Amino acid sequence: MTSGPEQPERPSVSATALAPVFAPDFAPALVRPSPNFGERVGGRAPDMIILHYTGMPSAKAALDWLCTEQSQVSSHYFVSETGIVTQLVPESGRAWHAGRSIWKNHTDINSASVGIEIAHPGHVAGQPRPEPYPAPQITAIIRLCRDIVARHSITAERVLAHSDVAPTRKQDPGEWFPWDRLHREGVGLWVEPAPVSGGRFFQEGDEGQPVEALQSMLALYGYGTEVTGHYGAETAADVRAFQRHFRPVRVDGIADMSTISTLHNLLQHSSNIS
Repeated sequence: MTSGPEQPERPSVSATALAPVFAPDFAPALVRPSPNFGERVGGRAPDMIILHYTGMPSAKAALDWLCTEQSQVSSHYFVSETGIVTQLVPESGRAWHAGRSIWKNHTDINSASVGIEIAHPGHVAGQPRPEPYPAPQITAIIRLCRDIVARHSITAERVLAHSDVAPTRKQDPGEWFPWDRLHREGVGLWVEPAPVSGGRFFQEGDEGQPVEALQSMLALYGYGTEVTGHYGAETAADVRAFQRHFRPVRVDGIADMSTISTLHNLLQHSSNIS
């Protein structure tokens, strides 16, 4: 979740007026309208799903925050620990969940996506092993995502983490989120990560054609990686985001052979290069 108004946005009068009176797009969802939304730019239909965790200790506090005008943040859906789904913004509207972000060179992720906030405290300082996501919650997320994917014809590689589209700012929904299970049940793209082993690796400060090749692969998949041949802090952040989603056993921003092989295999399975 975005904790504050990074990019202040204000609902139009018409949007505010419509907020209390919509039927859920996902039939089982409860409705609790948030005032924090607007129109999708150009009337764009969503073709992405972005998954977040709330990063707050209390689900109630997180839901209240998303529905308070003061926060200037929202999402389309909120999923509680027990699997209750609440819709806050109609899918036709532009919820304010992604903040400053980029994917496939597109920077208005809010206009392109459906945002789902998952009640979870997230990465907590001093707690090396975050709490697992409860089984009923994951079951509900899968059911919700499958419904959205079917209605909007969303491709597997466009079901993403907040950390994928905002690598330098965000970590959610975290490296312990079960992306592999979602994929097995028809949501998102996944390949079995290559085992961590020895061999050549790249890290901050490295330069040259191999770094440029790595950056090109990240950018081809969708990350906002600049192809410069220099392995700087932003490339390291993109690598961490990739690892967090697709090679979660070690998230360190170092492009080892496991990371590079997993990325190559993922591209082979992606329609981005077909």
